[in-house]
Parts: sequence; structure tokens; C-alpha cells
Amino acid sequence: MPRRNDLHTILIIGSGPIVIGQACEFDYSGTQACRVLKEEGYRVILANSNPATIMTDPDFADRTYIEPLTPEILARIIEREKPDAVLPTLGGQTGLNLAMALFEKGLVGVPGTPELIGANAEAIATAEDRDKFKQAMIEIGLKVPHSGIAHNMDEATEVLKEIGLPVIIRPAYILGGRGTGIANTMEEFLKLASNGLDASPIREILVETSIVGWKEYELEVMRDHADNCVIICSIENFDPMGVHTGDSITVAPAQTLSDVEYQKMRDAAFACIRRVGVETGGSNVQFALNPANGDLVVIEMNPRVSRSSALASKATGFPIAKIAAKLAVGYTLDEIPNDITKMTPASFEPTIDYVVTKIPRWAFEKLPGTSGVLGTQMQSVGEVMSIGRTFPESLQKGLRSLEQGRLGLNCDSGESLYDGLSDAELLKKAAIATPERIFQVGEALNRGMGVDQVHDATKIDVWFLDQMQIIIDERHSLEGKSLAQLSRHEVRRAKRLGFSDGQLAYVLKEDEMAVRAYRESLGVIPTYKTVDTCSAEFDAQTPYHYSTYEDENEVRPSSKPRVIILGSGPNRIGQGIEFDYCCVHASFALRAAGYETVMVNCNPETVSTDYDTSDRLYFEPLTREDVLNVIAAETLASGGVAPKVIVGLGGQTPLKLSGLIDPALIAGTSPHSIDLAEDREKWNQLCDSLSIPQPPGGTAVTFAEASVIAQRVGYPVLVRPSYVLGGRAMQIVHDAQALESAMDQMARDGSLGKEGGLSAERPVLIDHFLEDATEVDVDAIRDHTGEVLIGGVMEHVEEAGVHSGDSACAIPPQTLPAWVVEVISAYTTSIANSLDVRGLINVQFAVLGTTVFVIEANPRASRTVPFVAKATGVPLAKVASRVMLGATLAELRVEGLLVPPVTGGHVSVKEAVLPFNRFPEVDTALGPEMRSTGEVMGIDRTFGRAFVKSQTAAGTVLPTSGMVFLSFNDGDKPAGIVVAKRLRDLGLGVAATTGTANYLAKFGLPVDRIVGKLSEIEGSALENAAALVANGEISFVVNTPHGRGSRQDGEAIRKAANANGVSSVTTVEAALAAVNGLWEQRSSEVEVRSLQEYHGRA
Repeated sequence: MPRRNDLHTILIIGSGPIVIGQACEFDYSGTQACRVLKEEGYRVILANSNPATIMTDPDFADRTYIEPLTPEILARIIEREKPDAVLPTLGGQTGLNLAMALFEKGLVGVPGTPELIGANAEAIATAEDRDKFKQAMIEIGLKVPHSGIAHNMDEATEVLKEIGLPVIIRPAYILGGRGTGIANTMEEFLKLASNGLDASPIREILVETSIVGWKEYELEVMRDHADNCVIICSIENFDPMGVHTGDSITVAPAQTLSDVEYQKMRDAAFACIRRVGVETGGSNVQFALNPANGDLVVIEMNPRVSRSSALASKATGFPIAKIAAKLAVGYTLDEIPNDITKMTPASFEPTIDYVVTKIPRWAFEKLPGTSGVLGTQMQSVGEVMSIGRTFPESLQKGLRSLEQGRLGLNCDSGESLYDGLSDAELLKKAAIATPERIFQVGEALNRGMGVDQVHDATKIDVWFLDQMQIIIDERHSLEGKSLAQLSRHEVRRAKRLGFSDGQLAYVLKEDEMAVRAYRESLGVIPTYKTVDTCSAEFDAQTPYHYSTYEDENEVRPSSKPRVIILGSGPNRIGQGIEFDYCCVHASFALRAAGYETVMVNCNPETVSTDYDTSDRLYFEPLTREDVLNVIAAETLASGGVAPKVIVGLGGQTPLKLSGLIDPALIAGTSPHSIDLAEDREKWNQLCDSLSIPQPPGGTAVTFAEASVIAQRVGYPVLVRPSYVLGGRAMQIVHDAQALESAMDQMARDGSLGKEGGLSAERPVLIDHFLEDATEVDVDAIRDHTGEVLIGGVMEHVEEAGVHSGDSACAIPPQTLPAWVVEVISAYTTSIANSLDVRGLINVQFAVLGTTVFVIEANPRASRTVPFVAKATGVPLAKVASRVMLGATLAELRVEGLLVPPVTGGHVSVKEAVLPFNRFPEVDTALGPEMRSTGEVMGIDRTFGRAFVKSQTAAGTVLPTSGMVFLSFNDGDKPAGIVVAKRLRDLGLGVAATTGTANYLAKFGLPVDRIVGKLSEIEGSALENAAALVANGEISFVVNTPHGRGSRQDGEAIRKAANANGVSSVTTVEAALAAVNGLWEQRSSEVEVRSLQEYHGRA
């Protein structure tokens, strides 16, 4: 059946900001859908609040609404654009939940309204509503774990009486396992059941008998209107049941199933998708298998493109989201050609002749107070994928892709962590699922504990442990030998098992580059194989490569000038998709300019690792060894001409490699200039020579040196390590004791090779912390002629001391005088010229009184580049990538790529999205270490209205009724008068701590309730703020911490607000912006406008 001609306009619902459980895999799928539907001639409308994704670039849809993803806003977009259909299945759980909310309001999926395509409301409800799904599976003869449904605590307790402990709690309509948990005791059950009911939008939980320890599998299924079904990929979890699949190491294809078991699972997946009623598109079905007797049960099904779909897509080369979009508009699988082979249709199930391993990456180091134990709620912030011919090769490549200082399965300096543990202690640790478990298992096998003993402790399948034992045995065979003793056969065997040159250097007590030189002298160099969807049965047209050590190389020769773009590796807090956005733009711009682009990255969730983003894709770790190998392969393929390499767009990951690559190959700013800006000491000298003020400070390697500087400049001081991203290990220190502990921690990290570590080459900057300063960020581009383009000047809402990635910021600046903006532009130009920047530079300033201080400069793409591009209409990343390869800004103006910025008429606000709702035990107060996972953007006529939109989009529910709790530190109390007055004007109640209440009373602003601090409550009649929050009597919390004493007091209140889902702000600036915005919004309705209209292109 060909495409549907009765549809003209289609609304795609995006997934919103990057949060734990819903990362950029949905931007990847939404981008594919926008592209393919536009190619098919449909008018595409996109709603998404995330500025960091390439999907919200104005080129990808006909109308792009960067607006909060709420049913009310979507209703306005539908009213304005009148789409014929809504496609919700490519926007993650957010897209599905919004589609259901609109359906319940009668706005979609009912006669006379836009049709729901991809999955209708009944299919979504059958898969997402736990009770409906359970009944549907029983009806078609599939087993499900013994369970019962509850909508309140009484019902939950009744179900428990029937099932008995242990149980797992699974809420309906949730994302990333939010609200799930395993209860082994009655106390745990009561807590988890209550949390689960709160997490479910329909207050429904499934109480299910625990199947912890069973093996877990997923099948990625596609179905079309004609009922053709195909399995795209089978995925097996390395960790047994009990760890969320997003937090488990997973392997594709499934390794330990017999063919009979696989066929049974395949049949069950087809029966499941048919019964649920997903008419077209991709779905993901999860199974558990009892290793003792082979019992198979269905756990759940996602009636949408999921996190695993991105993995399955990248693992097989089959573009699931692209095909799902085509199926949604009427095509059948047999009518769609496979892009990679061009010979086979999409109804041809992919087969692969290699092993893919996905390993998650967590950020517990940024969230003090978390246990670091993995469970049924997803906690990871990113993931890597690796491809090898065998599981050992794939696993070791994956572990070194994580960029956490590890070179593979141990056999590196990181294994010294286990030296102090006895065998029993090590095994006990390995029995608990944590990010370290894979390395602990490796160490246990290395000590000779044996596969069976490790299996008994961890329940990890014996097959996986046996494969890891092969790595350990190879290591043992190398120990005690010297490099020169190794034969070509021995080196090649180690490389085929995934050993990096660094691991070989460690075991042979040699230098890594000496190992590389010796290996190459023996002719042991990697060959690159192609991901082709068909195990080489047909010729693959798409150059999508992975390395291994075999005989035949599949990289095709070419004479065009080549550019290698180094990607940003796994998502993490501090380095998210903003950098992937820049890499993708570079590829598009350079391809258009006649270059052949080569992408190197290892993140399966991103657009950069789509096989059609660049001319060639290498799915490889971003380490020195692997990048040098790719450069060598590309040089060989172009007849000996070395490619240019872009290191300035992928964040800190490629930047750290810049000094390890031949400087002549680097496109853009030279490694020397990068080092000038990154090395704190050299940077200080540069600013002095330019007479640009900096906060007083100095660099230190020891606590003694740091202490001398701190005494000279005066506390509080800001402590910052070199070569870090996302403020890793940065902190504001108020006294010598805190300074000593900060220096100790950085020295420990340095010895383990961790980010933010301290060493003689990487000293720490100690400078006086500028309290009450306004922070300003600038993105600029400089070309080789010395012309500097100021892309955007962003004023932060929060004062200095909150990491720029966690602070809201506005374009144009809202309170800075024109002369300050001019001085900032002049300083930026001067710094860019002194560093001889070729491409992007980000400079951070602090404005205090009439002085503009420079804080730091990063001669690379920053995380604000996509936001600035969307606020101003200037494609900064495209312009910068051309400038890096020699084009001038003047030439790009003539060409039409560099357009003048859109001015006047709107204000853009970027706001950070924080992961605290997953970690109720973490204090939500913001500081100099970045903790946000993503961002949203609000655009409107005024700052106040744009700020309110940004808060709504970030999930901060601003109060329109009820009681607001206020607690200000002394410095914030004057501004607190305005906050309290506005709240009164808005008709809201005010509760405050004793000090804040007394202060406000002096200015004629009495409060409704006085609440005691923790330190005052004992023996008094004062109420406890944390208890009021827990009882639902407070609708919003404003609590500004200061120093350490009152921080403890406020912490209990902030944690109570977080745990009870009450929104809070921890800076007075955010409180002022919020109340002023609410006041403005009262006077008129919320308006929606597309980005194309703001840019004057509509």
C-alpha cells in the first residue's frame, strides 16, 4: 500500500529535554522522522522544548515550536496549525503520555480531530496500562509473572497478601523505570508502593512476584498495516533481572539462547505486538527466562520507538525510526528499500556477523548522597556501544570507550583499587550491581576464583563469565614477558581479544607508544569491516565501519579532501548532545562545501552515529590509539594524503586528544592555543598581558601552595582543576579545612587517571570567589584574517557561583548596561586574537559593580551554541566548521551561509533540567559543579513570559494558588521584599522562617505562617517546614542557602520538596524572575509561535 494522500500536515511530538531514562535516542528518532516525512512531501509540524537537539533546527520541519510540552500548549499548536495527523511514537514516553492526555480531552484520535498514527489510543493504553497489558497477554496464552493491580495502598496490601514477598513494584505510564523497585520487607513494600502510585500519572501500580536473577532479553519488532512483522534485533542483558535494562550492560545479538528458545521468543513478540494493536512502526518487547527450567515470561512492551531501538538501529544498520515514520503514513515493509544494501527490502530481517556491546555511564560522582547501587529504576546518564568480532573484543572496546580512565577489562592502573580487598570482600562487592561490578568480576576471575564461584555470587550467566575468562587467560600468558619477546601471532591474538596498546604497555611494563611502534613493525594493524545488515550476503553501499584484526580491509579509496570529525563520546552531565549537534552541523556544512566527512564516535543514541550523517562513520572508542588508527586508515585510503581532524566541536573528549595528534592535521585552533587557554597558569599570564581583570588567585599543586594563595586573596575561594568539563570537581570553599579535603580528593582522582584529577602537568586554580557578581557567557567565531563574530552575549539569571550549565540565561542580556556589553565584546575579541582562534570560542565573565572580570575561555564549541543559534537565527556551528577549514566570515556572508542575527521582538531563555526527582536523597542547592542532564528553551515577547515558559518546560510547576514557603539568607532579604510583595499581589499565601518573617514584617509584609528552622524547633511551638511540605500544605519553595550553617537547615527543606514533588528554587534571582513572569502572564493568554516566525522566515 503506497503512501497516504489523505494526510497533508503531520504533527510530531518530540521528547523534550534530556532526562535520565529519556536521552538523545529520541532526538535521533525524531530527526529521522522529520527528514523522511518532509522528503515524502508532507507538511511537518514539530513540537519540542529542547534547543540542544538538531531536530529543533528550523530546517528540519516546516514549523518548529520550541514550546513547553504540555497538553495546553499542544492544544494551541493544533488549533493554530490544524494537522491531519499526530505522530506520538517517536517522542519517547513524553510523546505517548501527551498523546493520551490530548485524547482524553477529545482533541486527537476521535472523529473530527487529528488522527493518531503509529499507535492509536487503545494500543497505547493496552501496552502502558499494566492491568490491560497483563490481561491481554494471558488472553493470547503468554505467561506473565504472578501479579495484581492496585490504585491505592489498601489494594496494594491486599495483592501482597496473595503474592507474598519479595515483590517488584511497576507503575503504569512511566519512563526509565521511574518509581519501580524491589521490596524484600514489609517496610520496603509500603515505601515503594506509595512512591510507585505517586510516580504513575494514573496512580496505578502492578505488584508482581520478584523474578530477580532470571535472564533478561529484549526483541525489537516492526509491524506494518498489512501485518508483516519482522525482528530487527535480539538483545541480551549481561546483568540478570533486578537491574533496569537501561542500566545493564547489554549484548546483541542474544548470545545464550538456543534456536528453539529464540524462535519461541520471536513468536511471542509477534503475538504481543498484534494483540496490543500497534498497527505500524517499532516496538520493544521484554522477556525474562528462568535459567533453572527455561520458563519464559513477558515483562512489558513499549508501543513506540525506545532506547533499545536506537541501539538496535546502530547495531544492525537498520534505520528503525525512519522506517517507522514511513510505515505510519501507509507504506508496507516490502515497499521500502534497505538503504544500506539497496538490494533488499525492509521486510528482510537483519542478520549480523559481529557482537555489539552497550555499556551505560553513570554520574554518581556529581550527586553526593546517592548509594551508587543499581536497581529497577534507571540511573545512568549515557551509554557507549562497541562492535567486535567476538564478545571479548567488543567488551574491552566498550570499556575503554567510557572515558573513565579504564583501558579495558582491568589490566591498567585503575585495578589498584582492589588491592586492599580480600577475596571474600571482593566477591561480596561483585554480588551487588554497581558501575564497578564488571571490573570487580574481572578481578575475581584474575585471582583465580573460577567461573562457577563468580556465577554463584553474581548470577551472571556462565557463558559471559567464560568469555571474560578468555581475556584473563590471555593476560596471564603475557605477564612476565618483554615486548621484544612477543611474536606477531601473540600480539595479534591479544589485539583480537580487544586488548588496547595501553593494557599491553601496562602488563609488559612498557610505554604505550613503544607498544604501538612494535605492533606496527610486525604488521599488526586493524582492518575495518562494514556494518551491512546482512552478514556480507549482499554488497553494502554505506560505509559504516568498525575495527578488528583480520585480513581484509573494507575502507574504500577516494581522492576527495577528507575531514575527520571527532565526536563527543557517551553522554554525561557536562557533555551532552549540544556537542553532538555541533559535530552533525559540521558534517552537513562540510559535505555541502565539497569535503568528504568522516565521523568517529561511540555513542549509539546520537544523530552523529547515523550512517547517513557523514560520508563515512567509524563506530570506535575516542582514545589516542583508536583515533590514530582511523587517521592511518583514512590516509591509506586517500593514497597517502593525511586528512584534517576537527577536535573543537565534541567537547572535552576530542580536545584532550588534540595534543596527542600531529598538530599539522588539526583543523581550526592549534593545540598550542588550546593549551594556553586550558592551562590555568599560562591563561593567567595571557590575561595580565592584555590588562583584562581576573579575580585574584594563583595555581597550586599541593595543599600548602593552595593555602598560601587562599590566605592572600581571602576566603571564599573557587577551586578549579584544568582540562575539565561541566565544572567537574569545582567547588566554592569557605575555610582551610574544606580546602584541604578538596585538594586531597583531586590528588586521589589524579592518581587514578580520573577527570578533574590533580597532577604537576594539570595544576589547580585557586581564585577569590566573586559573591553577588552577574555571570555572562559569550559565544564567538574568529577567522584567520582576525575578524571576530560575536554570536551571542548571554546574561545568567543566577549569580556567579552556580555553574553556567545549571543556570538559566537570557539573550539579549536583560539588566546589563550597553557599555558593559560593549566591554565584554571588546575583551572577547582581544582574547580570541591573542589565542589565534580559528573557529569557536566561549568566554565567561563576571560583572561586579563597574568591573568586568574574565573567568575563563574555552577555544572550542560550548554547550550554548545550539541555544544561541536558535535565539539569533545564525547557524554558528556550520559557520565555525567552514572557518576551521580556512573560509573567512566575509566569504560566508557572500555565500549566504552567514546571515545577520534576528533582532528585536523576542527574548530567549535557556533553563537547565536537573535529575533530582530520581535522587530524593540529594540536596538540590546549585553550585559550581554542573548537575543538569539537559536543557529547555522559552521564547516569548518579554523576559518574564519567556522565563515562565522555560520553567514550565523544565517541569518546575510555578504556583498559581496555595502557600509559598520563603527562606532567604541575609544577602538576599532585600530582593525577598519584592518576591513577597509579588506573591501577595498574585493572591498567594506566604510562609517563612523566623528571620525572613521578621525582616518582611519591618516593610509591612506580614506572613501567614511562621515556620521554625531545625535548630529552633525543639521545645518550641514552631512548625517544621519539611513536615508542611510533606503534608502538601506548601505549593512552592524558595530557599536560598548561604555558607555552611544555614545550608544544613535548608537542605532538609529542599530534600523534602524534592521527595514530595514540590517545585523549588534555590536562588533569589530565579524567584524574582518567576514571580515577575507570573505577574506578567496574568494579564494575557499564553501565546505560541514557531521558530520560523521568530526568525522572520515564515
